Amino acid sequence: MMLAAARALVVRDLTLLWRRRGDALQPALFALLVVVLFALALGAEPAALARAAPAVLWLSVLLAGLLALDTLFRGDAEDGSLDQWLLAPVPLAWLVLVRTAMHWATTALPLLVATPLLAELMHLPARELPVLMASLALGTPVLSLLGAVVAALTVGMRRAGILVALLALPLYVPVLVFGAGSVAAAAQGLDPTGALLLLGAGLAAALPLAPLAAAAAIRISQA
Repeated sequence: MMLAAARALVVRDLTLLWRRRGDALQPALFALLVVVLFALALGAEPAALARAAPAVLWLSVLLAGLLALDTLFRGDAEDGSLDQWLLAPVPLAWLVLVRTAMHWATTALPLLVATPLLAELMHLPARELPVLMASLALGTPVLSLLGAVVAALTVGMRRAGILVALLALPLYVPVLVFGAGSVAAAAQGLDPTGALLLLGAGLAAALPLAPLAAAAAIRISQA
């Protein structure tokens, strides 16, 4: 039954995403715009761009995910779907996890695919690209899981976009520090394994706990 509910939710989300194809491209276009603006501001010197590349690429991915965070559960709250989630014969945390996975797949995953191109734009050395990809693969799911908790806390509020950003950004800072720091360590010839392991530990902790916290927040907001 849990798999059937997950399949139905994924099909519904993909159908809605196909109908709003323009909106689905906004996070990727926003990330590209951020990288281009940073590249223009830093000048055309490859060495300067390479030094700033890890932080710029991580910031672009973080801000792109934040752009779509407010809509994670808001549409379901407005059309009454969240009430159906509460009455469904499957755990609410499971539905939250599926929705969060879809959010990651539609916002962060396209950016992961485009990361080699963006890294080339920022003149990131080829030897640092695998570390960057590994840090994004471990860190972006953590951002989505933490964002789901924040989105669930504010789902009952109108025009909560700024509040979502204010609540989410402090939670995102450690992920940003370890993600960009792992690439910076690799650039200096140091071992980035420690930062990557911390990102992995954060993902292992957030994966079971964040859906439970988000589910509890949804129950409170819909009470």
